[in-house]
Amino acid sequence: MNSLISPPFLKKGDKIGIVALASKLIPADIQSAINLMQENWNVEVVIGESVSASYFNFAGTDEVRLRDFQQQLDNQEIKAVFSARGGYGSSRIIDAVDFTKFKKNPKWIIGFSDITAVHGQLQVLGFQSLHAPMPKTFMRDYDSVQKLEAFLFGEKINYTIPSKPINKKGIGAGQIVGGNLCILTHLIGSKSEVNTDGKILFIEDISEYLYNIDRMMIQLKRAGKLKNLAGLIVGNFSDIKENDEPFGKTFYEIIADHSAEYNYPICYDFPVGHEAINWTIPCGRFASMSVNNEEVSLGFE
Repeated sequence: MNSLISPPFLKKGDKIGIVALASKLIPADIQSAINLMQENWNVEVVIGESVSASYFNFAGTDEVRLRDFQQQLDNQEIKAVFSARGGYGSSRIIDAVDFTKFKKNPKWIIGFSDITAVHGQLQVLGFQSLHAPMPKTFMRDYDSVQKLEAFLFGEKINYTIPSKPINKKGIGAGQIVGGNLCILTHLIGSKSEVNTDGKILFIEDISEYLYNIDRMMIQLKRAGKLKNLAGLIVGNFSDIKENDEPFGKTFYEIIADHSAEYNYPICYDFPVGHEAINWTIPCGRFASMSVNNEEVSLGFE
């Protein structure tokens, strides 16, 4: 299985756009990220109108966010587009986005969390995108931002972390897909549904109750999303919540139980998600993973 189409890597002097596809933000919160990109990456940053827009919880109305994203997609001078933050809202506009010009001149679309809806749509269209830090989260971990920079400018990235006893040993290879568990389940049955057959799936989430994690894993399993994987990467599940009446299983046990019948490798606590350390994952790129008693390795072609 080959990689999906890769947008061109960046060069010094390129223009990078920032829009807000989901929840609103305080523009000052991303100024340090803008400065870093301009000074360290030597790129020009173009700020969309949605970054300073507000409509209740959203970064402007659906029309504002859609128009802003569309303009940056269609602008051939802009070589990558960040969502300033996640939150909620990208799935509200994704069906109205016109990717005609993007298909002729693809560019890297970057974000995580709620932006999983955009990644899903891009994979359906046959293009890679980056599950990676967003400007609002840039300053949490400089090493994570350096990994993002390295990939965007064409360097190969490979990851190695210590193994855990709960991991399931093995090797696997295929396109890597995934993102936020909640959004992945919401995409099932939509135009942006992620095909997981023969692929390495990665999942992460934040502020979910244990019973809801169980319910979402059941949804993935019933929809056939866990059956034919080449591997499963479980990222950070941050701020897990418990009801007054205990659910009876830990987060690790929930994932392990729903994947127990399958033979592909599984690793837990991979540094991707809502924690400070959030490593770049090129969705739709061919990857290989190896899990043994000592370490977990993940490499990209």
